[in-house]
Amino acid sequence: MKPASPATNERRLTATRRSLVERLTDLGDQRKWQEFFETYWRLIYGVARKAGLTDAEAQDVVQETVITVAKNITKYERAAGSFKGWLLHITRWRIADQFRKRAPAEQPRTKRDDSRRATATIDRVPDGFDLDAAWEAEWQRNVVAAALERVKRKIDPKRYQIFDCLIVKQWPAAKVAAELGVSIAQVYLVKHRVSALLKREVAAVEKRR
Repeated sequence: MKPASPATNERRLTATRRSLVERLTDLGDQRKWQEFFETYWRLIYGVARKAGLTDAEAQDVVQETVITVAKNITKYERAAGSFKGWLLHITRWRIADQFRKRAPAEQPRTKRDDSRRATATIDRVPDGFDLDAAWEAEWQRNVVAAALERVKRKIDPKRYQIFDCLIVKQWPAAKVAAELGVSIAQVYLVKHRVSALLKREVAAVEKRR
């Protein structure tokens, strides 16, 4: 599958997906909130773990971020900017909250920007950690992971296994053919067809964000 250009990915990943956001305003719709959770929890959890939080702390970040989104979704609708950026802002502060809760001896060494906000909670995030870069990387992985799950549900297990071994696990085509008992021609045919399906599913996932 030919990868999209960085500019194309950026346009896709930063676009505000009004359809999903508008549905979230109905706080009583459990199915839609579950859809939101399943779409974003890995993204939020992954960034929290990269920031240096424990598994339990990262799970708390996920929970508190979703709660904050639920309470403030109408404020987002009135605000400018992308949903991606708004969700990052909330996640950033929930991560900082977890560092603040730690005992002083457990706090990581921090950097201060005295010219701006010397006592800001977000300064509790460890030195050298670029949260924005981590968010972007996790966002892109989250999009692909969600699309792969959709693909997996739409094709037979054998075809998905071939694609997974060849593209995800990066096995040589000859090894895939030998291990799975298919011809190399079949391997490349599956690669072509499933890659096209994955591309469509990535676009479909993006439309929901």
